[in-house]
Amino acid sequence: MHAMTDAPSSTTARERDEQVASGSAYRAVIERLSKASVDKHWEPYRDIPWDDPEFLVDPEDPRWELPEVDRLGGHPWYRGRSPEERARIGLWRVATAMKIGLQFENLLKRGLLNYAYRLPNGSPEFRYVYHETIEEGHHGMMFQEFVNRTGMPIRGMPGPLSMIAQVAPWIPLISTELFFIFVLGGEDPIDHVQRRVLKDGRAHHPLEETIMRIHIAEEARHISFARHYLRNRVPRMPAHRRLLLGLVSPVVLGVMARIMLAPPGAMIRRFRIPASVVAEVYLRDPGARRNIRDSVARTRELCAEIGLINAVTRRVWRIMGIWEAPRAAGRPAPR
Repeated sequence: MHAMTDAPSSTTARERDEQVASGSAYRAVIERLSKASVDKHWEPYRDIPWDDPEFLVDPEDPRWELPEVDRLGGHPWYRGRSPEERARIGLWRVATAMKIGLQFENLLKRGLLNYAYRLPNGSPEFRYVYHETIEEGHHGMMFQEFVNRTGMPIRGMPGPLSMIAQVAPWIPLISTELFFIFVLGGEDPIDHVQRRVLKDGRAHHPLEETIMRIHIAEEARHISFARHYLRNRVPRMPAHRRLLLGLVSPVVLGVMARIMLAPPGAMIRRFRIPASVVAEVYLRDPGARRNIRDSVARTRELCAEIGLINAVTRRVWRIMGIWEAPRAAGRPAPR
């Protein structure tokens, strides 16, 4: 038994999306999310027993082996490695995902504060944005502490990409709607993967599982806020701005999904994974392409709901490899 707050389950913590039919309903949703952040939240250095023997990070622990959600895990090249090397590859993958996650959340926090800076007195969004910023700060500490305890030289985003990403915090000064598309582009793919990992029936390292459960619970509120914000704002945008947002959104989502789910180059070099294996697993494998599409499915459905997908913008979704037509009753979705 550990002296810590129980991490939430991966199913009961999901915030339900609600139809926002009026300004008062939208305000009530934001106030509910703010109250939820007060009633149920976690702090990394209080609620995670980092130094408990069961939570210590052993790079050769077999529980770090790649899960089924990562296509490399089933490839003969990976299965042919020693158990110790398979574990190290899996740990590197987890640690890199957390490093990229904290880098994304650093950009997100700065963007949220730029957005909040201009909010008027009495705005319900102001309080929630600060709740979210605080929670994202806790996530960053949680992720970095995990990375530190692996002892691995994890970099996260490649240098050039990290430099380009520095424009993200300024997006709210141009378009708050585009900024919250960016938010969903980073949060939905990781949420999708973490939920799949927790449901795969494997034994997970307790530190990784606790971090994932905390992250899923609090990110559910952040995702819910972004979705409600877009539902409230996008239908009221002028037609030309809505068309522009509809054209840019699939580009942002397609790029973000690949950043979040792509194999880290440093891992490929470190473990000398053959280029042919990388291409086969992550580029040519239909399952890998489906993972990318599925990771943005909820945001794609939202974009359709709020009028961002039409005959023109649908072409961009297809070009970015993230389009999938809505499923007809009783019929499988087209590939």
